[in-house]
Amino acid sequence: MNELELLNGVGVKTAKILNKLGIYNKQDLIEYYPFRYEILERTNIDKLENDDRVVIDGVSERIPNVFFFSKKFNKMEFLLNTGNNIYKVIIFNRAFLKTKINPGTYITVIGKYDKKNNTIVASDIKLSLLPKVPVIEPIYHVCSGITSKELNKIIINNLNDIDIKEYIPEYLIDRYKLINKNKSIIEVHKPSNRVNLHNALNYLKYEELFMFMLKINYLKNNRVDTLGIKRDIDKSLVDKFISTLPFELTLDQLKGVNDIYNDLTSKKRMNRLLQGDVGSGKTIVAIIALYINYLSNYQGVLMAPTEILAQQHYNNITKLFKDTNIKVELLTGKMKVSEKKNIYKRLLNNEIDILIGTHALFSEDVIYNNLGLVITDEQHRFGVNQRSSLKNKGITPDILYLSATPIPRTYALTIYGDMDISSIHTRPNGRKEVITLLKSNKEIKDVLDLIYMELKKKHQVYVIAPLIEESENSDMENVYELKDKMDRAFSKICKTDILHGKMTSKEKDEVMTKYKNNEISILISTTVIEVGVDVGNATVMVIFDSFRFGLSQLHQLRGRVGRNELQSYCVLISDKEAERLKVLTNTTDGFKVSEEDFKLRGSGDLFGTRQSGDMNFKLADIKHDFSILLRAKEDSQEVLSSKEYVNDKKYFLLRETLEKSMNNS
Repeated sequence: MNELELLNGVGVKTAKILNKLGIYNKQDLIEYYPFRYEILERTNIDKLENDDRVVIDGVSERIPNVFFFSKKFNKMEFLLNTGNNIYKVIIFNRAFLKTKINPGTYITVIGKYDKKNNTIVASDIKLSLLPKVPVIEPIYHVCSGITSKELNKIIINNLNDIDIKEYIPEYLIDRYKLINKNKSIIEVHKPSNRVNLHNALNYLKYEELFMFMLKINYLKNNRVDTLGIKRDIDKSLVDKFISTLPFELTLDQLKGVNDIYNDLTSKKRMNRLLQGDVGSGKTIVAIIALYINYLSNYQGVLMAPTEILAQQHYNNITKLFKDTNIKVELLTGKMKVSEKKNIYKRLLNNEIDILIGTHALFSEDVIYNNLGLVITDEQHRFGVNQRSSLKNKGITPDILYLSATPIPRTYALTIYGDMDISSIHTRPNGRKEVITLLKSNKEIKDVLDLIYMELKKKHQVYVIAPLIEESENSDMENVYELKDKMDRAFSKICKTDILHGKMTSKEKDEVMTKYKNNEISILISTTVIEVGVDVGNATVMVIFDSFRFGLSQLHQLRGRVGRNELQSYCVLISDKEAERLKVLTNTTDGFKVSEEDFKLRGSGDLFGTRQSGDMNFKLADIKHDFSILLRAKEDSQEVLSSKEYVNDKKYFLLRETLEKSMNNS
């Protein structure tokens, strides 16, 4: 039986839906936090400007009219009497509410105010009047089959008897006058007021960042014990290889190569982060690192986040090394058992110099002859369990991480405090800057014209939606609606397809392979495309409802185009936050974008939309909560440095949790 089925209000069907959200047990459920909060407090509509958010209640005046445009698209209209005025209310895709909104029904409407037409375009309707005191409603990321309200009810019904573990030392709780963890968790899911919610979020964010920095500082403190592999490498051979490349390296790339060469030829074990924009040329620097490692007669591996990216790296590397004796192989989960066994055997016999793959590179069956270098994507930080498994085999390789998320050095030194850092700021020679345009929804014809012009040139297009499917509290575009629109506009001249996070890995790989092979001209996707394959023929990136994304994330998406000498375009479609989004129209430098993102976010809006946190945090956001991060950094180092931490029983849980956390990295 699924563990969730034992919980209050969860049956077989609901358990399967919760699994889709990454919830597999009670702990997962309780720690599935809201991503934003809706404040239900009556607004004074007389003081509102056009397009302002409005929360208002009243009585319905007549039976609603419903208009069906397609099976998936409808519009409902009715009149709302507030006692002082009568407003026309419009809401999309809520035809099922018609039978519940009879004349005289008490209603609360949440939406956007159209001052000119005295109309409210609703995003949500509640069949009751507003309470006298403000209500704070948690809003969760959900999927088909469950609403945010239903999920909240399940969580609240199971908040009792939860095993709450306090990780923060008691003296730190006293120092910062933090409320306890049990109260924090209850408050986050069932807010009583703004102040209590703020204090609860403050506690949980601090705990999350404290544990993160404890891990970082632990790695940093233990790094002094690691000695590197002794190498003797002729630098002229490296320079000769670079001179044979079909392109000229930029100064930043050359500096990155030099940093890595110095690391690999020093006594110290390399633990370096190479960060730079998407398309800035990190991969070629990584390939040169593999070549340097090969010159010292050691094996090297490159771990990619997906199989399709591993295949792409394999293709690129074999091309560059085709005139050498370097033996390159690819190891993926799709391969036959006999093929894998053949690779295992050749790897052990030192018949493979460079192995490309995913996490399979470090499974028990894979035994290296003399592994000297591991290159991995930042998403898959090389965890202590992986290091231990190699150490148990007598291997302590140098490690290089690649990150396509450039962040300001001040922040990088804190977040990646256990690493040395190299940065690539400049674009590869010969590539044109991506032209970024900001358009409103009323200017969609201009966007379609641009797409048409590029399709005529046989180029390809990405179209990004913020949602997979229709959301309970949103009138934003989703991938299915956008596919319908793109098909209506371009089905006669090209093929379209969909990509999103709920698809299986096999389905995603199939779609991306077709797109890479130009069998699909327009790919409609969620931000899963942010980490995708290199499709040089893609020249247009269109992002709907772009106000929903952070600047850095939009910049990452923009990096999917402009991958060769072709002129490329990124179109941001939004009716909101034009000033913030203009930053992207003024610069294509990821480091500048990141700096602006930090500045503009400021202290953030506690009750607005919380952008997905960096480093997979559940609540914390390094931009929004950087001051908490700095405090957590100092506090975690203080704890690790204390004599009591090693022996005192009160730190046992913290020590145990840290070790488990490191082993799951």
